[in-house]
Amino acid sequence: TVRTRQWMKEFGQVYEQQYAVALFNSVRFEIEGGGGTQSQLLHRKDPLAGRTIFSGSLFQYLEENRKWRNRFVFVPNDYTINLYESKAAHDRGLHPKVTINCAGYKALTSMEEYMELINKSLPGVKAKVGSNPFIKCETGFPLILWHPYARHHYFCVMTEKEQKKWHAVLQDCVRDSNNGLPENCTVKTPAFTDAVRLHRQARGQYGTWDMMCGTPPQILANLVMESLHPDIRNMIVPRLKGKMQQRQKNWMLISDAVYKQVLFQTTGQYEALVEACEAQRGPLDARLRTDMDQLITSKEHVSSKLRALVLPKAEQILRTNIQPYINSILEALMDPTSRGFAEVRDVFFREMVEISKNSLNGGGKEKMGENMERLSMLAFHPVKMQSCYEKVEELNLEGLQQRFDVSSPSVFISRAQILMREQMDNAVYTFEQLLNQSLEAQGDSDMCKITQRCQDRVLKKYDYDSSSVRKKFFREALLQIIIPYMLQQLAPSCSPELPRFKELIFEDFSRFLLIENMFEEVVLQSVSKDIMMAVKEAAVQRRHNLYRDSIILTNSDPNLHLLGENPQVDWATKFGGDEPEGPVSSADEGRVFGRRRKQVVSMIQPDGVPLPYESCLEVPGVELIPEEDAEMFLSKEEDQLENEEDQLGKEEDLGPKSPDSVNEIRDLINPVVEVVVPDGVKEDVTHVTTAILQQLAASKKQEVDKDEAAIQNAIEKLEIAVQEDESEQITEISAAESDNESSPPLVTDSSSREDSGFQSPTSEGPVTNGLNGEEKIVDPIEVEVFLEEPSTALEEARLIIRRKTFNLGF
Repeated sequence: TVRTRQWMKEFGQVYEQQYAVALFNSVRFEIEGGGGTQSQLLHRKDPLAGRTIFSGSLFQYLEENRKWRNRFVFVPNDYTINLYESKAAHDRGLHPKVTINCAGYKALTSMEEYMELINKSLPGVKAKVGSNPFIKCETGFPLILWHPYARHHYFCVMTEKEQKKWHAVLQDCVRDSNNGLPENCTVKTPAFTDAVRLHRQARGQYGTWDMMCGTPPQILANLVMESLHPDIRNMIVPRLKGKMQQRQKNWMLISDAVYKQVLFQTTGQYEALVEACEAQRGPLDARLRTDMDQLITSKEHVSSKLRALVLPKAEQILRTNIQPYINSILEALMDPTSRGFAEVRDVFFREMVEISKNSLNGGGKEKMGENMERLSMLAFHPVKMQSCYEKVEELNLEGLQQRFDVSSPSVFISRAQILMREQMDNAVYTFEQLLNQSLEAQGDSDMCKITQRCQDRVLKKYDYDSSSVRKKFFREALLQIIIPYMLQQLAPSCSPELPRFKELIFEDFSRFLLIENMFEEVVLQSVSKDIMMAVKEAAVQRRHNLYRDSIILTNSDPNLHLLGENPQVDWATKFGGDEPEGPVSSADEGRVFGRRRKQVVSMIQPDGVPLPYESCLEVPGVELIPEEDAEMFLSKEEDQLENEEDQLGKEEDLGPKSPDSVNEIRDLINPVVEVVVPDGVKEDVTHVTTAILQQLAASKKQEVDKDEAAIQNAIEKLEIAVQEDESEQITEISAAESDNESSPPLVTDSSSREDSGFQSPTSEGPVTNGLNGEEKIVDPIEVEVFLEEPSTALEEARLIIRRKTFNLGF
């Protein structure tokens, strides 16, 4: 608390000074204006309005009980990760179990990477690269969110395909969360960035900083932890006891607790600081507009004096230590960046080809609406844009990082990826507006031809804007690398001379004109010429598809830019979609949230997909998550819960076990039944399971006894019937034998002996029978007994005997 308060007090002083300077620059630019490259593509004001990014299911590791649990993940348009118990909990509007702001995190896909970062953050406790610290990944496809100060989050999926898609989603969340400084704030954002840079330079830290990510309070918390973290580690780590894994876990818990406390304090103190500065903005703005001419004149006078001091020294450093490396730095930046922007163009072109194929094949308006809905969110699709981002991730400044004190190229990679996403969205939005305008004017009779013309027009504009954006990015990156190095080299000789220049500034203007800022501007001017020449030479060579910028002070395509004021096209409604229009009431928002808010990419497993753990499947269509209608929601809510429980049971059998599975099974085996016992009646407690088993056994025994009695009764009736027919059968057999003695043997048909339908044995032993007086032993065989004309009593016996088999001998 004391350290944070001290740091915020020092930063607050610097911020108040830079706030006045940033306000001066903003008002001056507003009055004087400035020419620049005119964008050819349209810009969407709020591209993610009414959208959600992603939803799906994965396994999360719970450190409290060391178990893996299946979680439903929902990512809204602010790119925070919300973890729910189940999809039903999300649909009911319940609060998420965990909410993760990904600013400052790194998305990892292997335990080796994670262990390497753990060893770097805790030098005193080393672990083998192949060993797990305190978790065991159940599937072999981990996903880890690592932060140098905050809590780590562990996930896993079942397949490599899922892992790649989830990794793309997590990287997108990290990328967007890191970009937390709004560019449209022309005063607060420059004031904050300059204050952070000067605050670090006062402590000898001039190079790029990887933790300049997130919102201002998060950046300030990282700034405090940068110096506080090593001190706490040196004080606490030697006192940690236990095994190596336990010490690592305890240290991460301590670090997370400290970071949360620091972040809480920086948030409150920064808000109070901004509020105090904003309260003074009105009077300061009035003074600036009144004295602007005098301020500009005074600044130019002091700057000329500074140039006389700084330029000779700066030119020497520039000539010996910087100029030989400018082309190498530029080439290292241009190759991967240009490939990434070219991939953006290719991805956009492939989507256009799919739309044209649909038009040629007669897909119809509804199919066209689905394709356009997917296209409208192409820039924010983490999986489809991943191939573009991977091109830029090849950026490597090895060999130049140590010379110019560049910690890592991650700062430039993240910035290039954000610009690529913006250019993709601009191209898509421009195509939507042009297509909509053409369809309204010409109709949809020749959809393919209209689409082709709009596509060619957009691609030409993209090539121009891509070139302009890349060249601006190259210039800014070179300045970020070179200026801190030059300031560090000039500080020993120039810093002692700067205080005497303060006497040249009027006291009334001293709040808006700071010597430190004017000194940096002089250094910037000294190197800007060389940087501009290097980028211009690269554009002339045309190796990376760079064009010459034309300074356009007015709109080059006024008709097109008028379209930018139109609202975003709802293609599903335009081509016959049944998406309801109108505002969504607060009561219905929770139930139909997924249906009302269209989702960019869904990884929900639809019904019928054979892969049980393929939670990252993309579901085609406009509504990427299948949702029930509002009227059917309540009636089908219980069925959805039962299906989810069945699916969770299957996952528990195949994948990581749920900690509640044993308790659920125990509850099913031994259910608890509440019975109200009247007063005065003695309660006879009998276990429910025992009572049920006793009832089942008694009923089973009764059924068995009943069957045995029926069978015995049927047998007795059959014996009586057999005895009555026995005399007739013996007479027939004797007559047949006498006939055989006097006549040759004849082949008799079996039908001649079907008087009663069966023959019973005449003795307990084997029956002897044969032709010509020869005896033949007939073994007992299995005979199914039938009665031709049974009585009512024998009818029941026949039905029973048909299900039984007796061994009867003849």
